[in-house]
Amino acid sequence: MEGQRRYITAEELREHNKSGDLWISIQGKVYDVSDWAKEHPGGEIPLLNLGGQDVTDAFIAYHPGTAWQYLDKLFTGYHLKDFKVSEASKDYRRLVSEFAKAGMFEKKGHVALFSLTSVALMFLVVLYGVLRCHSVWAHLGSAMLLGLLWMQSAYVGHDSGHYQVMSSRGYNKLAQIVSGNCLTGISIAWWKWTHNAHHIACNSLDHDPDLQHIPVFAVSSRFFSSITSSFYGRKLNFDPFARFLISYQHWTYYPVMIVARINLFVQTFLLLFSKREVPDRAFNIAGILVFWAWFPLLVSCLPNWPERFMFVLASFAVTSIQHVQFTLNHFSANVYVGLPTGNDWFEKQTSGTIDISCSSKMDWFFGGLQFQLEHHLFPRLPRCHLRKVSPLVRELCKKHSLPYRSLSFWEANKSTIRTLRTAALQARDLTNPAPKNLLWEAVNTHG
Repeated sequence: MEGQRRYITAEELREHNKSGDLWISIQGKVYDVSDWAKEHPGGEIPLLNLGGQDVTDAFIAYHPGTAWQYLDKLFTGYHLKDFKVSEASKDYRRLVSEFAKAGMFEKKGHVALFSLTSVALMFLVVLYGVLRCHSVWAHLGSAMLLGLLWMQSAYVGHDSGHYQVMSSRGYNKLAQIVSGNCLTGISIAWWKWTHNAHHIACNSLDHDPDLQHIPVFAVSSRFFSSITSSFYGRKLNFDPFARFLISYQHWTYYPVMIVARINLFVQTFLLLFSKREVPDRAFNIAGILVFWAWFPLLVSCLPNWPERFMFVLASFAVTSIQHVQFTLNHFSANVYVGLPTGNDWFEKQTSGTIDISCSSKMDWFFGGLQFQLEHHLFPRLPRCHLRKVSPLVRELCKKHSLPYRSLSFWEANKSTIRTLRTAALQARDLTNPAPKNLLWEAVNTHG
């Protein structure tokens, strides 16, 4: 009966927002996820970031309909007294419901099959070019093709991390390890750890790890106050060394992107061999060892050191296009400090993302992620549908006066460089004191 319900206020719910005392609300019902948080497939961090508030939009975005059945055992018996749903959230949930009824979350097309087949063919061509050809141009072409292979393989890993692209969960996990760990050398465990936090706290300067690149980059002058990263659990020190690098970041941006892959390799090893709990640690380590067996061996088959250096640099340069793409989607978008709040989750996603407009012929090249806002709003939606739903998202944003930014690749680059230049000029202001230097920050590690 309605009169027998027990209620708590939003203010009371906010008191349960830390590890060991973690409550959330979904559609007005309050759940205690304190003990279950560490078992959460998406990790504990998303729950901590949204703890103590209503998370209905985020729950709907990241979970299939089958997930609702697991909530009953976590129900506290309380309902949220002052539970309200914004008009934007109502329309968003309606869209999710329509997509689900149309079966769009299950209709994945043959993207994974085509992508894995193309990756396998490219790998064979790379092997032939290195092992059977003697021309330096053939070796250069093989290196560039390897860079493209890494890009396409990363898209498969990304897709399989958000939804099941294979016929079973076991095969899906295998696809993640092969496309990520074995072929690119970047752990899917590391990717999930950072990527889930990025999606939940999109463009939060202190909670989104994808914006925390001190001392190399700073997209906002707010980093100059040495804010604390809630994700890494350490202070992002803006010291003289960081000031120097950031003062020229609009010049170093593209060179750094070329070698940025090295940092991803480092981050993978730091996580896998840390004391942190890592799902499928042994499986992930085995996959990384496969990469570090075949890639150095392949490079060693080249006739001399100059060609080996050229091969590695060229492959890194091509795949850096993907690193640039990911930064274009967020670096020049709006930023904020603090935790995301459940009742404006939809608005935060629209504010913190930028789409890249391009021909449908380029969808394969960008992996569908040029529709960054669409992906953030519907992360379980297969990439083959993102272009189709784009007009609906645009109309939704227009209806609720929310930003929908879609720039050409060239314009997005210009916007990103402008953002970096603005922060660089601010960093050169010597009236802003900087603390002592910590060189360890240079690799942007989690300690």
